[in-house]
Amino acid sequence: MSKITEAQEILKALGLPAAQQNEMSALTLLALCSIKEETPWAKASRTSQGVTKDIMAFVNENYKPDAPYAPNTRETFRRHVLHQFVQASVANYNPDDPGLPVNSPKAHYAITEEALAVVKAYGKRGWKKKVDVFTQETVLLREKYAAERDMHRIPLVIEGNEYYLSPGAHNEVQAAVVEEFAPRFAPGGKLLYIGDTEDKDLYVNAAGLEALNLPITEHSKLPDIVISDEKRGWLFLVEVVTSHGPVSAKRVVELEEFTKDCPFGIVYVTAFPNAKEFKKHVDDIAWETEVWLSDTPDHMIHFNGDRFIGPRN
Repeated sequence: MSKITEAQEILKALGLPAAQQNEMSALTLLALCSIKEETPWAKASRTSQGVTKDIMAFVNENYKPDAPYAPNTRETFRRHVLHQFVQASVANYNPDDPGLPVNSPKAHYAITEEALAVVKAYGKRGWKKKVDVFTQETVLLREKYAAERDMHRIPLVIEGNEYYLSPGAHNEVQAAVVEEFAPRFAPGGKLLYIGDTEDKDLYVNAAGLEALNLPITEHSKLPDIVISDEKRGWLFLVEVVTSHGPVSAKRVVELEEFTKDCPFGIVYVTAFPNAKEFKKHVDDIAWETEVWLSDTPDHMIHFNGDRFIGPRN
């Protein structure tokens, strides 16, 4: 049998559904184990690998040189193979840094130690026993790996209830907006919406949004955070930036459409973790908006023309 066929047999034994026993899945397993056509299964090894530069590159070089996978198939590998491998405890997600955000360019995968033991035993007398052990331990493995990732989640208290943001710099700044920015610049304000890189609608105050005529359909171009200040009649629309997406002139137009029926005055805010990140995006920030840096929470930067000009008393 070819290595691809053997890999499909291993995936079936590991309990993967039929959709993850196809050629792409088999090739992904071979890449994760660094198994070439001539490599014995006993020589399988475990290394952390990115999707494009490692897994797809290995597959194209060793198994698909005449018909390589195109770069735009990266998401197919990630969403239809690797995601299921992680769920089945066949692969670890970000084992070198479990705190990486979901959309990090440094995201990586590695075959689990337990699955590797099964792979290395393939074709040997004790293989079936290794498969049985893996099957029995799968539930415990899933709980173990889920707990490791949960340890890095970011707690956030909203209206007396505790929520957990997924790990990463973006959500660290989001938590800072709620806990540091809002009390300083929107005291008494009410959080109406906050998304998450894993859960777009982590917290939605539907009644509060509807009362201000703010649409909450799946097509709404919601900012990262929405805070209402009823006392002043202000609505804060906050975009958090750790890699891309400040409140640009184009984004202002989109948000104006989103708030066209809102009776409150709109305050546009871009939140950065620090000045270093802010400097990368300064050319894209729209006039008549605000900038806040979470590492200097007491201050704001105003892109507001002559509104604040004058002597300081």
